[in-house]
Amino acid sequence: MLAISEAWAVSWAVGLQARARPRSRRVASRRSEVGFYVVATTTRLTIGETTLTRIGLGTNRLTNTPENVQFVREAVAAGVNMIDTAHIYTGGESEATLGEALSTAPSDCMVATKGGFSAAEANTDALRAQIAESLHRLRSERIGLYYLHRIHPEVPLEQSLAVLAEHRDAGTIGHVGISEASIEQVERARAMVPIEAVQNHYNLTERRHEEVVDYCAAAGITFVPYFPLRGGGPPELDEIAARHEATPTQIALAWLLRRSPTMLPIPGTLSLAHLRENLGALEITLTDAEFEALM
Repeated sequence: MLAISEAWAVSWAVGLQARARPRSRRVASRRSEVGFYVVATTTRLTIGETTLTRIGLGTNRLTNTPENVQFVREAVAAGVNMIDTAHIYTGGESEATLGEALSTAPSDCMVATKGGFSAAEANTDALRAQIAESLHRLRSERIGLYYLHRIHPEVPLEQSLAVLAEHRDAGTIGHVGISEASIEQVERARAMVPIEAVQNHYNLTERRHEEVVDYCAAAGITFVPYFPLRGGGPPELDEIAARHEATPTQIALAWLLRRSPTMLPIPGTLSLAHLRENLGALEITLTDAEFEALM
């Protein structure tokens, strides 16, 4: 289960209790049931025994070229140690690239991958086959974090998770997660196997999963927003960025980091300069007014 500092957890809990005292009509009208009044940010969290930088790397466009192998190695050297991929990304090249690049990576570098994107792939035998293929591509005997990529009405969630629990017990999967899940689905999943991460679409403009964000924070589950930068943000974004001498991208990521103590965004990039820009968000602290202005 995720570990965060006691002071940070208390700070976030106090902020969540403050939701009954909205500071502005705009915040209250947007969502009154979430913890908007966070006053501190940490730059690292842990899953199991692995301490992770709270900005990761998404690799849904990563192809297997020498340049991209080198990019992944440089990303790890720059401080990224949560790298997200999936069985279907770039026809398997994303996983293969990571397997080649990270064969000598530090022990604290966690690769998260996913399987079961379609209903056919979420069936028991197909999911087992995808896990085996991901292990082969990643050149590893153990996958740090494995998500059920999608939940399908025609495939019982418990059936798919039984496969992941089986591999977790065998040691070929370290931790289990699910993607695009509701609170009810997360709770069903937790009844089957410990769930360490939930990966849903969430950012400044995509806010369907506010309640899931808070549920995960309260339960100590890492919330991994995919497409954390898609859609831009409100007009205030540029003004706040100028005030901090930062980019709008950095402010959008800083907002996510403050939004929940268990948030770990995974912006995708193939540029080392952009990756370093993303990591710069870890050094930005938004004021209460700035945080609320982006609601």
